[in-house]
Amino acid sequence: MGEHTLEELHWAAEFKSPEEVAALIAEVDDVDALDEGRTALWRAVHASRFGNVEVLLAAGADPARSMMYGWSPARLSLATEHPLPTDEVLTPEERAAIAERDRLVAALGGVPRDDGHSLACVAGIDAETAVHRLEAEPVEVTEQVWTWDADQAVVGVTTVPGGCVVMQPKGFAATHVLERLSVGTVGFGMFANPKGGNHGEIHRDGECEASDLATGAGADLEDTAADVLLAHLYQGEPVAYCLAFAGLRPTDARAFTAPDLWVRLPGHLTA
Repeated sequence: MGEHTLEELHWAAEFKSPEEVAALIAEVDDVDALDEGRTALWRAVHASRFGNVEVLLAAGADPARSMMYGWSPARLSLATEHPLPTDEVLTPEERAAIAERDRLVAALGGVPRDDGHSLACVAGIDAETAVHRLEAEPVEVTEQVWTWDADQAVVGVTTVPGGCVVMQPKGFAATHVLERLSVGTVGFGMFANPKGGNHGEIHRDGECEASDLATGAGADLEDTAADVLLAHLYQGEPVAYCLAFAGLRPTDARAFTAPDLWVRLPGHLTA
């Protein structure tokens, strides 16, 4: 079995058709061979490619094989619309996380829809506290704030259940606030780069813990068990992922359409 064939099978399991998966299965020695800590079956379950799941199971793929910090393909399937037969169960906390995903995605309603925005989701502080920490000045805004020609120091700040959201419709300035706002708490920031994808970063107690994260793109080998579930649940929902990571629970998309406050950040935060 060639290395490239294994990689192709894993790629096909996640992104291609059952017919293409079946053709590649015929070329490998072990349908359960691991790539980046998971099997092709795991990837198919993760991507909700249920036709590919059936093809892999028919070829002898093991749904009970433990991987990704206890998330076997069968256990991961319990967080999808097509659970596989298994004696494994989800914890009450995991079931609650699934329900919150459904609620949160529905509340956002697909907003924001366009690339180019940036945001910072910070636990445990409200908009007024955020503005005070940032030493920002309230401003009046016009429709221009939604364009690339807007003042790049202006951001919207909104109190939501669990904390606050800082958002810039066009620009990356919202990610510059995390060092100050995360003191004593945690924040997740993201810039939806129109040319380079969603770049996320985690700040905890004023320090950057991780950066250049492919937010909403799926699970990584280095993830914890809780991170694997979070990444699985919020594939293709990067903004909801940022909110969920920080434990924010907005009931609507107001933070991204009509923020509580518009403020101008001091120059040293936008340089």
